Amino acid sequence: MEQGLGSESVPPSGSIDKSRVLDVRPLRCLVPMFPTSSGMNSASNPQATPFVCVPPAGPFPPGVAPLYPFSVSNGSHSNQNPTATPAQPGPYGFSSTIPSPVPLNAFRTPQANGGAGRSKKGNINRGTQSIVIEDDGYSDSQNHSDPYVTGFSMHVNDVEDGSSGRKRKGGSQKRAWRAHQVESFSEVDVDSEANSFLTMFKLAELDTDRKSNGDKELVHRILLIFDLLRRKLTLLEETKDGTPGSARRPDLRAATTLMRNKGIRTNSLKRIGNVPGVEVGDIFFFRMELCLVGLHAPSMAGIDYMSVKLTVDEEPLAVSIVSSGGYDDEGDDGDVLIYSGQGGVQRRDGQMFDQKLERGNLALERSLHRGNEVRVIRGLKDVIAGSTGKVYVYDGLYKIQDSWMEKNKSGCSVFKYKLGRIAGQPAAFTLWKSIQQWKGGVTSRSGVILPDLTSGAESQPVFLVNDVDDEKGPAYFTYIPSLKYSKPFTSPKPSTGCHCLGGCQPGDSNCLCLRRNGGCVPYSSLGVLMSYKSLIHECGLTCSCPPNCRNRMSQAGLKVCLEVFKTKDRGWGLRSWDPIRAGGFICEYAGEVIDASRVGELGSENEDGYVFDATRVYEPLEPVHDASSESAEVPFPLFISAKNSGNVARFMNHSCSPNVYWQPVLRENNNDSYLHIAFFSIRHIPPMQELTFDYGVISSDQTSYRKKKCLCGSAKCRGYFY
Repeated sequence: MEQGLGSESVPPSGSIDKSRVLDVRPLRCLVPMFPTSSGMNSASNPQATPFVCVPPAGPFPPGVAPLYPFSVSNGSHSNQNPTATPAQPGPYGFSSTIPSPVPLNAFRTPQANGGAGRSKKGNINRGTQSIVIEDDGYSDSQNHSDPYVTGFSMHVNDVEDGSSGRKRKGGSQKRAWRAHQVESFSEVDVDSEANSFLTMFKLAELDTDRKSNGDKELVHRILLIFDLLRRKLTLLEETKDGTPGSARRPDLRAATTLMRNKGIRTNSLKRIGNVPGVEVGDIFFFRMELCLVGLHAPSMAGIDYMSVKLTVDEEPLAVSIVSSGGYDDEGDDGDVLIYSGQGGVQRRDGQMFDQKLERGNLALERSLHRGNEVRVIRGLKDVIAGSTGKVYVYDGLYKIQDSWMEKNKSGCSVFKYKLGRIAGQPAAFTLWKSIQQWKGGVTSRSGVILPDLTSGAESQPVFLVNDVDDEKGPAYFTYIPSLKYSKPFTSPKPSTGCHCLGGCQPGDSNCLCLRRNGGCVPYSSLGVLMSYKSLIHECGLTCSCPPNCRNRMSQAGLKVCLEVFKTKDRGWGLRSWDPIRAGGFICEYAGEVIDASRVGELGSENEDGYVFDATRVYEPLEPVHDASSESAEVPFPLFISAKNSGNVARFMNHSCSPNVYWQPVLRENNNDSYLHIAFFSIRHIPPMQELTFDYGVISSDQTSYRKKKCLCGSAKCRGYFY
């Protein structure tokens, strides 16, 4: 009996007839394995794709694209074919043939590499409209209860496997984690708070077209609603818990409430190029804000891309990247960015994983050859004292010029992409670099008339600058940092100060100042006004709290570096060298408190009367709920003249679409009351953007005021102001 060829027995010598021709078949069929869109391999398919051998340097048949490193343009840092020519945009240029913007659910967001650990950039869940959260390193308080929420994800729709529609494994654990994260908000009626903001700003319902394509006004309104809701949640959580900084990521809760529950977002269509309503130089303090306005859809991944059918098959193209220090990016040059790809990690057990040419990395490689524009958002350190987070600056459009592969500090192989900024765009990151050089004395600010307008009256200098004409400065005045009262107002009842030796703290039921504010501290530890009110009660002279108490925010002087500058057509104006986040304190209005009888006299002298009238009517920024406070209304009519004595606030111009808002602040001392005016930012304000506020509407009996022509240039300009 013959033994089979598969037998482990060794046939005796001479027992095999070597003259016979045997029909030999392999024990297994070896089929080439190719990845498919479902994430499975083609070996499980009985009709697998036949193996096609393509020379690495080409030529390439239809549907087959060159892979790295043979696809790198000439001059790359990597080894390549010396005869290769630089990649050019070719017939599929994006000026005319790029398809219309792609819906957000028409692509897959990157998925974490299995077994490769979790990197800071690019590891997000795959699924339709999946939003996975990155920790911004920023909160409204110096204490951060959840330093890294790496497992927390919020989904506009449930995340499902793209090929079978089955819910992915681990969903129950993630849902449990999400429930744990938002448990602290169970006692807060988030929907009610959101509805009040949406109704006030007329965004209770957003039609499909405006969700897909926004404009400047819509972008501003959505960001304002998000920030007001986020601050409200922080305030309510701190009040309930009683611990500074205890709020657990209210930015995530506010974002998921708006996007998932209310359907409030804009620019949800992915697109190549700029995003409607977002301007180069705009700033953001939370990654979720980028998602809300469609500038960068993934809230954790550094690379955003979409699938475009330009040849036989679809291919990914990068639309935006975020460079915020998670990798070894090189971005000191304002016009060139060396960007590291996503993936690749060294685990704690010492295992290292190289980056792969897939997902976002593949999209960047394809964009190199197609020559499409890529939006670049740079994450920079927040300069405000006490902040541990970043400011995200939209730096405009770049093009990928080159790519190569190299070893990083850990020894992993990573992809590198060289991006060059397209010329002719407004300055953004380069402006930030210039300001830092001004502050450090490396270079000097051009057009400086005085290095410090305050002559040392403020904690930091205020520059006086004119780079428009030859005027040497405004008319002479005496700089004073606060109000001058000849006689304080008389309180209707004696005021007793608080006994908070360590400063007023959220949730302290014994604090008398908190009671006057409805049980809340009005400010965060970073100087952000948590809720706009009819009247803010700050600690006074009889309070035991220290000067750095959170409830003395407007008494501590300037928080940002300001300059008074000559405008082109509106006289002198005011702007900041530093970024200012929404709700941030800017300054108070200093001057001489005057009697109502002198208001008409000073206000009608000329356009530079410098009179502030706190009795004017202005539109509130949010629904005011002051029923719980002891005295909600402004108790006294306040008129301030800054003509002869004043501070930087006297240079703030009017705008019908302002970025600054004023609030009355009351400080009491026994029977004496001192009413002040404090200015806060309405929205995030980039450096060197003029600070403006609405002067308000006068009452019908104030006939002495005359109309002045408004030159604010906004879309909502009324044409005049008083």
